[in-house]
Amino acid sequence: MRSMNWKGFAAAAALAVAAHAATAAVPLPALGANPVEVSVSGLSAGGFMSVQLHVAYSATFKRGAGVVAGGPFYCAEGSVTNATGRCMTHSTSIPVSSLVSTTNSWSASGAIDPVSNLSGSKVYLFSGTSDNTVKQAVMDDLKTYYQSFVPTANTVYKNNIGAGHAMVTDDYGGACSTTAAPYINNCGFDLAGEILSQLYGPLNPRNNGTLGGTFTEFNQSEFITGHGMAATGWIYVPQACTTTSCRVHLVLHGCKQNYTDVGDQYVRKTGYNRWADTNNIVLIYPQTSTAATNSCWDWWGYDSVNYSKKSGPQMAAMKAMIDRVTGSAGGSGLPAPTGVGTSGATSSSMVIGWAGVTGASGYNVYRGGSKVNASPVAATSYTDTGLAASTTYSWTVAALDASNVEGAMSAAATGATTAGSGGGETCFTASNYTHTVAGRAYALWGLTYAYGSGQSMGLWNIYVTTTLKQTGPNYYVIGTC
Repeated sequence: MRSMNWKGFAAAAALAVAAHAATAAVPLPALGANPVEVSVSGLSAGGFMSVQLHVAYSATFKRGAGVVAGGPFYCAEGSVTNATGRCMTHSTSIPVSSLVSTTNSWSASGAIDPVSNLSGSKVYLFSGTSDNTVKQAVMDDLKTYYQSFVPTANTVYKNNIGAGHAMVTDDYGGACSTTAAPYINNCGFDLAGEILSQLYGPLNPRNNGTLGGTFTEFNQSEFITGHGMAATGWIYVPQACTTTSCRVHLVLHGCKQNYTDVGDQYVRKTGYNRWADTNNIVLIYPQTSTAATNSCWDWWGYDSVNYSKKSGPQMAAMKAMIDRVTGSAGGSGLPAPTGVGTSGATSSSMVIGWAGVTGASGYNVYRGGSKVNASPVAATSYTDTGLAASTTYSWTVAALDASNVEGAMSAAATGATTAGSGGGETCFTASNYTHTVAGRAYALWGLTYAYGSGQSMGLWNIYVTTTLKQTGPNYYVIGTC
């Protein structure tokens, strides 16, 4: 047997909890926020993800990124060994020049936005001298990486405070030099304010009293289901932003810092909200789920081989959140299409299908956050072409009313194209332990999962044997050749 019945029961229970949470939450509002005033920041895994979003979606995160204890774009190159080694402890050197070359290559191919967008953005980097989780040498390499794309005058690097591995504040959290839950430290330094000031310029004084805006738990399942993300996230909307076109800042927590892990501490205690309240900045706090490895964002490929590209499921979901908040308030009022799925994969195309929405005059289809149909789609399926072989993509769909105004965006559906004519498929039959040693699978909490597809292979040991079929670079499915 490949798996135990308890796992299926636990998965069903988790889905039931997630469905209840999503039902209890409200849709992320369309606020008509300013699309040229968008930025991102994050700590640790959130720092690495902030770099990914800033670089891959540079046309969206125009204002720039704040990075606390993160590292260069694509630092792990799809390897958990690289992630926990050179990208955290700096046990070996990080190939910065190679990562720059990869960035330029992906930009040229359209896998990420043009790197020329980065020249107009700003960057704030922070590394504590007592941070032994992500060493300062990693952040030094991030600074070097950014020098290839962002003018030196647009970058601030703060690296002389004795902080541990944590988000730093001037009035809340543990002792400055510690590294312990909830990973928020009081160092007498207002890091959130420094980040926002660097990205947006001089700010109005922060609100140290009762905030005038509203916190709302929103339904993340509109944008993505599974893929290590929770059913709900949080948004803070200053009162002025209900009538004024405001800025938008995406705030990303670190590992073991989501709402389940630390409650609302990262959402409410890290110092962002009091600055946002007086400076017309909408704050979006996406959340991972505890199903994600250590509640981390995917910055090394635990969920998708395309984790750092625009087509990465988590990446596309957060881009869609930005698109919603910067969209016209109210939208068309049409609900999100349901039942979105993929089928009929070839080496260069995929069929995306969905259930029809009552009142819709047509549909728009998005791949990795970018619309792919030239004109509204009248049917409830669309064939997306021009895709790369052996590659995983993510699609979402929105219904259009009679005026071609979009309604809510669907949850994302992913699918992988087949190998090209010059490719072929290779099968490997081995114990689950051997598969992990060979890099075809990974182990998590005593269970084994295929790289790329994430399919469960059962217990991680030398006794359970599984056949994996390689359908692309670092992409395996359970099957036979």
